[in-house]
Amino acid sequence: MPRSIPAPTGVLFRSRNKVPDPTASFWIIKVLATTVGETAADLMSDTLGFGLPLTTVVMAAVLVAFLVAQFRGRAYRPSVYWVTVVLISIVGTCITDNLTDGLGVPLWASTVVFAAALTAVFAIWYRVEGTLSIHRVDTFRREVFYWLAILFTFALGTAAGDLIGEQTGLGYLPALLLFAGGIALVSLLFFGFRVNGVVCFWAAYVLTRPLGASLGDLLSQPTGDGGLGFGTIATSVLFLAAIVAIVSVVAVRLRRRSTTRTLGEDAMAA
Repeated sequence: MPRSIPAPTGVLFRSRNKVPDPTASFWIIKVLATTVGETAADLMSDTLGFGLPLTTVVMAAVLVAFLVAQFRGRAYRPSVYWVTVVLISIVGTCITDNLTDGLGVPLWASTVVFAAALTAVFAIWYRVEGTLSIHRVDTFRREVFYWLAILFTFALGTAAGDLIGEQTGLGYLPALLLFAGGIALVSLLFFGFRVNGVVCFWAAYVLTRPLGASLGDLLSQPTGDGGLGFGTIATSVLFLAAIVAIVSVVAVRLRRRSTTRTLGEDAMAA
């Protein structure tokens, strides 16, 4: 998956940048989070019987609480950031499902609307800030643009993934392979043809959403519907456990780097 232009040394913990660099662990956690967004939304609304409206309201409220915590932080905090991403993945799924199942909005229409909304966010963000780089999410306004873009990428990815995987009759596995191929193409454009890193990052970010959703559906849906029948509970728990494990490792490494850097600065000052 594409990596954006490398960030300056010391951007984590020692600067005001509020979001992580697009490393390998970033993309792994991102795909896991998108899968959880799909399966957890189905788990709460269907398996546990909460219903889609209640699930949407509760998850949106929890998301707001974590967004407040994210905005109040002075630097990138892995635990807060990735919990927020998981929650926004669930809420993005719920928004699309409410439009489709509750209001009867066709998936193609939702896809067009969310694509237009995401394009508008990018256009306004670039117009106001002059950059879409995730290495410069260091002001309140840029962070607002960033999280708006994230929300619409999840909603768009859900709508586009469902449209391609279900309504076209393609199936979960072929859809998964299709989106994986799209990400491979973006990676080729970035690494092989040096296409702009910011453009490639956001293209891959959008594509990982339907990739994760297709993976979640493939694992959790009944075999009669084209899935593997593991269920939403097992799939959600497994992927959440993987997210917790990887984020914990990332957090420990960042703390060690921060401590080492601080000790080095103290030694130079002595």
